[in-house]
Amino acid sequence: MKQLIIHGDPGIRKGAIINYDGEELICFGINRNGEWHGPETVQLWCTVGTEDEFGDYERRNYTPHFLDVDRVDADAVDVVRPKGDLAV
Repeated sequence: MKQLIIHGDPGIRKGAIINYDGEELICFGINRNGEWHGPETVQLWCTVGTEDEFGDYERRNYTPHFLDVDRVDADAVDVVRPKGDLAV
C-alpha cells in the first residue's frame, strides 16, 4: 500500500483500477486538492494498493504517515477502470 499523488485528473474515482509502474493497483481512497486554492492543476492524493491489501485499508491496519509516496503526472497513469465499488 502506498500514497500516490497524481498531478492532474486522469478521470478516476474511488474504487478505480489503475496501471502504474507496471503494477495494477486499486484506488482505495482519493482526496482531491487544489480546487479553490493551491496549484494550477488539481492534485489527487490516492491511497492505492493491491487486492490483498484492501482488508488492511478497511480495518485501518496501517499508519498513513509512514506509507511510501510517489508523485506522477496524470498521463503516467493508465486507467483500467475509472471507478467502482470496493467489494474486492
